[in-house]
Amino acid sequence: MKKQNEFKLTVESKSINEGFVRVVASSFIAQLDPTLDELTDFKTAVSEAVTNCIVHAYKETCGKIYITGVIFEDNTVRLTVRDRGCGIADISKATQPLYTTGGSDRAGLGFTVMESFCDNIKVRSSLGKGTSVTLTKKIEGRAKW
Repeated sequence: MKKQNEFKLTVESKSINEGFVRVVASSFIAQLDPTLDELTDFKTAVSEAVTNCIVHAYKETCGKIYITGVIFEDNTVRLTVRDRGCGIADISKATQPLYTTGGSDRAGLGFTVMESFCDNIKVRSSLGKGTSVTLTKKIEGRAKW
């Protein structure tokens, strides 16, 4: 499928950058004229992916988060959030609702939220090398009158 537009962004794994990435992602898909629900869902999924990098990938340290976004000709958006952090030991366990390695202050719903707000998510990870989460969502947009 042919790419219509794309972007690349690198940010530090600081909490303040979660909101920044969310705004970038929303601005990027705005060109597709998404409904408010589509926009909110996508922003929330992106927030969860970035928060996972901040909280889990770079525990006790700061690292880089790499975000790439692509819009395809059928209005499908693919956004990848990647880190070079600690990695996930067991992806199938980590993607289960309520599972967390973040302690009692974490709900363990990040991947569940991403799955519910996107058409597809793909998680790849290697211990000590990092994790990549790819979110895919088709933007239907507002009805044309």
